Amino acid sequence: MKIVVLAKEVPDTYGDRKLDLETGVADRSASEAVLDEIGERSLEVALSYADTHPDTSIVLMSMAPASAEPTLRKGLAMGAASVVQIADERLAGADLWLTTEVLAAAIRRSGFDLVVAGNLSTDGSGGVLPGMIAELLDVPILGALSSVQISDAAVTGVREADAGSMTVTAELPAVISITERMPAARFPNFKGIMAAKKKPVERLSVDDLGIDPEDQAVSRSIMISVAEKEARAAGTKIVDEGDAADQLADFLVSNRLA
Repeated sequence: MKIVVLAKEVPDTYGDRKLDLETGVADRSASEAVLDEIGERSLEVALSYADTHPDTSIVLMSMAPASAEPTLRKGLAMGAASVVQIADERLAGADLWLTTEVLAAAIRRSGFDLVVAGNLSTDGSGGVLPGMIAELLDVPILGALSSVQISDAAVTGVREADAGSMTVTAELPAVISITERMPAARFPNFKGIMAAKKKPVERLSVDDLGIDPEDQAVSRSIMISVAEKEARAAGTKIVDEGDAADQLADFLVSNRLA
């Protein structure tokens, strides 16, 4: 079994989030870069299966700048066998469609039985990438799973719905996406950290994948403007000097709230 796990380096969830006002791209130097938590949970799905199936090969795959290699090596320390990193300056600020093309091409090049991804990243929160990748790979997609069972020939999971839950199954090869209801990832131990130093990191460019990021035959999203959110202004303070009710009523009427 070969499992490809999609992961992403993102700004720390609890850190500052800023956009570069010149390019509209996230300013990743504004906070610490970390492996996305939902990507770690995706890796845990693969590792849990590999714990009882020693012949499983787990590839951690990411489209990330060269500087992200130390972050991705955390996945190797957790137990992934190798990393495939698509690092190309021409991919800076890539939209979802270009990202999908790149990852699908890299997955196809690597070979796979199962692709595991999070339902959405903590920075972009697009939520459509796994389905788009499955479409390009021409395989089934089981999305937003809260539990997963993998066998030699199929994958089964539970998807929560408004009226309850549903059990869905697909034959392999397939793509699945998971939610944060899946178990948290294991911590790398000392043995894993030392072993990670010797595990391979394959770095690819768009040329290796036969993709032209500037190809205008395929529609690309274009950022036309970007601006910082205005600072929150101080609210209206009402001092009760016997007429607080009247002041409040006037405030609501003037702001069309009553």
